Amino acid sequence: AFVGKARAILRDTELAVEAARRASRGQEGQLAIGFTSSAAFHPFVTGVMREMRERAPAIKLSLEEASTGELIEAVEADRLDAAFVRSPSERLDNLTITHLLDEEMLVALPDHHPRARKDTRRRISLASLADEPLILYRRPTGPGLYDSIIAACRAAGFSPKVAQEATRMVSTLSLVAAGLGISIVPESMARLETAGVSYLRLDRAAGLVAPLALARKKGPAGGTLGRLLGIVTRRVKDRAGV
Repeated sequence: AFVGKARAILRDTELAVEAARRASRGQEGQLAIGFTSSAAFHPFVTGVMREMRERAPAIKLSLEEASTGELIEAVEADRLDAAFVRSPSERLDNLTITHLLDEEMLVALPDHHPRARKDTRRRISLASLADEPLILYRRPTGPGLYDSIIAACRAAGFSPKVAQEATRMVSTLSLVAAGLGISIVPESMARLETAGVSYLRLDRAAGLVAPLALARKKGPAGGTLGRLLGIVTRRVKDRAGV
């Protein structure tokens, strides 16, 4: 009986050691990841999540959708291990914000808008939107994008007429569909195919892009977070042709 118990203890110990090794290599464990509503639709983010599932199926993923500001707070409070965000406008000393890519911004306008029919094949100037009621997401929700849009409008020679502010980018598109104004959103939002909304491209002189970044706590990253960072880093290099 003693020998049997000893063997069972040894077997359990070996299993525990092997489990610890797998966890240290990022093969199993838990990982809490956040993303903004627009980031969730970007092929880069969906590709990363798909690869995580395929390469490390034993990792239990916990996913949370929120605004950039809310996600930053969650990472700072250790409720999230990492988050795909739109680059925050302020510097954050306790976080590492890794720029991943810049995404083109599109003009979202109601289907019945005259420009939705006649300007579909050419880029339009930002200045041509000066008289349009603009729908934005509230600044605390996405300060980086909000500030970029306001600054671009002023650089184009006008102060935007902000008609509505929404708490989520998806809500912004709903307000556009209702005919309350136009908006400027990351290109990935067009993947939603929101009924009643058309999209136009801005000319490149507007200089408007939506940066996508990964936020995490400063310091070494091992285990499951290290596995995520490895996939992200390789995919960024692949996009750059490195």
